[in-house]
Amino acid sequence: MFITGLGTANPPYRYTQADCLRALEGTRQFLQLKPASQLLIARILQSAHGIATRYLALADLSQAFDLVPDTLQRRFLENAPMLAAQAATRALDDAGLTPADIDAVVISTCTGYLCPGLTSYVIERLGLKPEVLALDLVGQGCGAAIPNMRGAEALLTAGRARHVLSVCVEVCSAAFYLDDDPGVLVSACLFGDGAGAAVLSAEPGAGPRTVEWIDCATITNPQDRDLLRFEQRDGMLRNILSPQVPELAACYAKKVLSELLTRRGLAQDDIAGWVWHGGGKTVLDALQQQLSLSDNDVRISRMILNDYGNLSSAFVYYVLQAALAGQPRPGWWWMSAFGAGFSCHGALLKVS
Repeated sequence: MFITGLGTANPPYRYTQADCLRALEGTRQFLQLKPASQLLIARILQSAHGIATRYLALADLSQAFDLVPDTLQRRFLENAPMLAAQAATRALDDAGLTPADIDAVVISTCTGYLCPGLTSYVIERLGLKPEVLALDLVGQGCGAAIPNMRGAEALLTAGRARHVLSVCVEVCSAAFYLDDDPGVLVSACLFGDGAGAAVLSAEPGAGPRTVEWIDCATITNPQDRDLLRFEQRDGMLRNILSPQVPELAACYAKKVLSELLTRRGLAQDDIAGWVWHGGGKTVLDALQQQLSLSDNDVRISRMILNDYGNLSSAFVYYVLQAALAGQPRPGWWWMSAFGAGFSCHGALLKVS
């Protein structure tokens, strides 16, 4: 399988962390928080926690505090199809293909639910052929991009498709929640809205660079499921984010990488490029320490985190696109994402 095109999309509204704090202070929801909670959220938004700006599907930040299930669902419905279609269109343009070339579309999300799913809306917006195979995947959290691409790989390997659209879209502002739980407060400061898309093909594209998907590995441990997940409360999605998550993510990321490198007879020093999901500054710090990574190995993930926040499942598309846009070193590359489950996924790529 080859990654022949990439595209991303964000809402038109971009806010600094200082903007978010100013909008929050004085609201009824903020004043209802305990003083310790108010101090925590102010400290995160005011200091260097790895995020400077975020794109949010909010024309006015005051809309963030309309915490009504119908309002949040409407925000997802209005924005998720649009962002998914924009990212997919850009990926098609990057691949030099048209909607008529696509045989299947696989879309992942965890921040909203539609029936029929997002694929129905993207098929309509892009004008994909009516017989296109459409697969909607939900509930895989921040790690969804690689399982999504593995589904595409299965279709391509089986000869069921020549070109597959892989899309991850998250409207995290449609899953906003506030209470005194520290994990909830941290989550409110981390996430941004966006979509990433890739065209996955059975043959290399016509561009100057070839990105081949070679192998992949996954670890899922349901025993750790309650440390990182969404729950439903008052008809809304509430994020559970435990303090153990950074170390847990780093530990599993190391296991997945070691497993695949051993299987392929490679060493970590053989990896020329790194594409990491940026769950947050502490997650990237833990990854860097656990795997003895250099600052350069996580530089682009930190850059995307700084400019966009945690984009959940869409994040690794942004990192891969940015890494390939520069002057990438050819050779073996590693792409890894992790999240709800608790699950961690890795893919070995070859860039030439």
